[in-house]
Amino acid sequence: QVQLVESGGGLVQAGGSLRLSCAASGRTFSSYVMAWFRRVPGKERDFVASITASGDITVYARSVKGRFTVSRDNAKNTLYLEMNSMKPEDTAVYYCAARGKLEPTYKYWGQGTQVTVSS
Repeated sequence: QVQLVESGGGLVQAGGSLRLSCAASGRTFSSYVMAWFRRVPGKERDFVASITASGDITVYARSVKGRFTVSRDNAKNTLYLEMNSMKPEDTAVYYCAARGKLEPTYKYWGQGTQVTVSS
């Protein structure tokens, strides 16, 4: 089991940057596939990016590819999301999530952190 706590959200102007962090508890962080999702009130939660347990493969939603970078530091049990060239449509609550390598769905979720991009 793993517990996830996001931080780093806030208010940023369009074109600006922000870095989110997700601190994980437990000694098995390095065995989990990790991901970022986001949700706008009234809409479904959307996939943003994911990274394999070893960090060698990353996947991005088309809407953020080239602007966002997901990374992890397994020694620090931390997942990151570097967000650049931000747009007002990036405004959402951002969640980190974890799943086992063989599990089809993300089982563990953080509480979310609000990101607001002003125009």
